[in-house]
Amino acid sequence: MNRRDAIARVGLLVGGTVIGAEAFLSGCGKRSETAATALGFSSDVILLLDEVGETILPTTSSSPGAKAAGIGEFMKTIVTDCYEKKDQQIFISGIDLFKKSVQQKHGKSFITLTGEEKKQLILLLDTEAKEYGKNKKEEDPAHYFSMIKQLTLWGYFTSEVGAQKALRYLPVPGKYEGCIEYTKGDRAWAEI
Repeated sequence: MNRRDAIARVGLLVGGTVIGAEAFLSGCGKRSETAATALGFSSDVILLLDEVGETILPTTSSSPGAKAAGIGEFMKTIVTDCYEKKDQQIFISGIDLFKKSVQQKHGKSFITLTGEEKKQLILLLDTEAKEYGKNKKEEDPAHYFSMIKQLTLWGYFTSEVGAQKALRYLPVPGKYEGCIEYTKGDRAWAEI
């Protein structure tokens, strides 16, 4: 049984109590690689998304980064299979805008920038996206960088790499304990 069938069956068992269950289940229909290619997800774009994700969640001595989780492929799948057309367009046009602005500012592609240049650019975009979010009206579209950042965090912390290496992971949990001692610096628990 694949994941989509399992979600559909769980949705039926729960009786559609999940908010927007019908839209959720129908929103993730199977799409082909041609749909992803038509949206502009070339291998270069996947590499770019991997690099952006790695800049947001870099590899450390204690855990691998977003690139190890295949974050570019994850974004391609979610945007292609689950995003509405308007959100797909925001995401894709945002990638184009991102590539053009990096080229204008640095005269080269994001992938060829130094680690510090990448970090500064991502911090600038994050500040821009937060400012946009504060001032946007409800009907305004989301900022493309907010989408990229959310997908990076979601994809990483729900991946095997993120859940088992960056978070504390217990494959077969015991009883529920509502109050567990926390020591500053401990990793959070994975909830998969």
